[in-house]
Amino acid sequence: MLRFIVFLFVSALSGPILAQINELPDFGSPADSAITRSQEAQLGRSIYAQLRNSGVIMEDPLVTEYIQGIGSRLAGHANDAGQRFVFFVVDDPAINAFALPGGYIGVNSGLLLTSESESELAGVLAHEVAHVTQRHIARAIYDNQRSGLLNAATMLGAILLGAATDIGGEATTGLITAAQAAGAQRQINFTRANEHEADRIGIGTLSSAGFDPNGMSSFFEKLSRRYGSTAFQIPAILQTHPVTTERIADARDRVRNLPRVEVKDSPSYSLIKARLDALQAATPEEALSIFEIRLNNQEPGPADRYGYALSLSRLGRDDEAGRIFRELVSEFPGVIPYRIGLAESMVRNGQLDRALDVYAGAIGLFPRNVPLTISFAEALIIAGDPATAHQVLLDLLNNVPPTPAQIRLIARAANAEGDIGNAHFYMAEYYLMTGNGPLAMNQLRMALESPNVNSVDRARIEARLSQIRDMMPPDQRRRQERTERERAPAPP
Repeated sequence: MLRFIVFLFVSALSGPILAQINELPDFGSPADSAITRSQEAQLGRSIYAQLRNSGVIMEDPLVTEYIQGIGSRLAGHANDAGQRFVFFVVDDPAINAFALPGGYIGVNSGLLLTSESESELAGVLAHEVAHVTQRHIARAIYDNQRSGLLNAATMLGAILLGAATDIGGEATTGLITAAQAAGAQRQINFTRANEHEADRIGIGTLSSAGFDPNGMSSFFEKLSRRYGSTAFQIPAILQTHPVTTERIADARDRVRNLPRVEVKDSPSYSLIKARLDALQAATPEEALSIFEIRLNNQEPGPADRYGYALSLSRLGRDDEAGRIFRELVSEFPGVIPYRIGLAESMVRNGQLDRALDVYAGAIGLFPRNVPLTISFAEALIIAGDPATAHQVLLDLLNNVPPTPAQIRLIARAANAEGDIGNAHFYMAEYYLMTGNGPLAMNQLRMALESPNVNSVDRARIEARLSQIRDMMPPDQRRRQERTERERAPAPP
């Protein structure tokens, strides 16, 4: 009877684990045997699409461009040149950052605002970049598979020992609990090893990219001192990235061996922090109050004036906002956000012709700048010139990797222009980028049915439909083809 029970237990518990491990292909790396790079990328895209569809990712073009710029600078010095990265800001006041499979790295707006220097922000991003390049997620999956089998064997041994020796149930439970605790400790140790490795690799990346290598340890140390050990006060980033005195000391020692550098924050760092303060305040009145206090209690910097002007504009006081933006443009002609702020305040004030002149001058100086071009296109649509908006957005699309927000805007411009076929085509690309293949195919079919679709456009749309079908899993492809046959008109 005992042997029969043991056989059932082994079959039920160990079988699925062994099958899961043995059936996975082996591409030479232990991590690859758990999840391949292609699978990581697919999983990351899926999670990223869910985050975007839930509305938690900030779509502000200036914020997006800034964080992607910092991230790309770091990624260019990472130790995996073939890895593609996407950096994004999550609209969340919690202090946190995270790496998804496949190189998707998110940073909460709360962390950006809490950082006290650009190197501190870059330090957190460099740490997350290292988690990706060292494939810590894949390695954790692989380790968990091995731990799961080991724990199953240990718990089986405890049950056998209890049955063979008639030791009490409490003792058997204790053995099982000990096995589970050992597995948990193994995972904790594995995580700590990953954190130390991400620190070591990240500090090197931080230094190579021209940031202060002290930025990483400085930020974590400040948070650790500020929040202490009270569980409910500890921010999310310290819960997922536990900081110890040993870890901080190790980081400090590594920095001592690197060349000393004098690093200044870029003007964009303080501008983006001010922008977040202005846009994320609970009310426009609260935002205005924040900047009034800053302007009255200290010598105001350009970023404080910028935030104050944004707050005035949110309250509809665009005459006052426009005057401040105009002064900032005059003092700092190379700062694009000031020019965008001035033009947008003019649009809201009904001064469309003057705003378009400001945009035209700015575009001449900064061609294909993404936030500037997007703002210009939105103003053109408001001014009743969607054809020009379509043209400038298409030029941007053909030269700069687009975001879903850009694709949605060009679809809006094409639709306002009356180019219905291309409007559907762009919306198909938008749904593809946000992870909805069936909706993308529906948009392409609607594009084919649109009036005035020429032969060149028809061939392009049909080719895209074929590409999407080929990307689908076989069962989903069969369902889609069956649906298309059912929808096809009956022969005459």
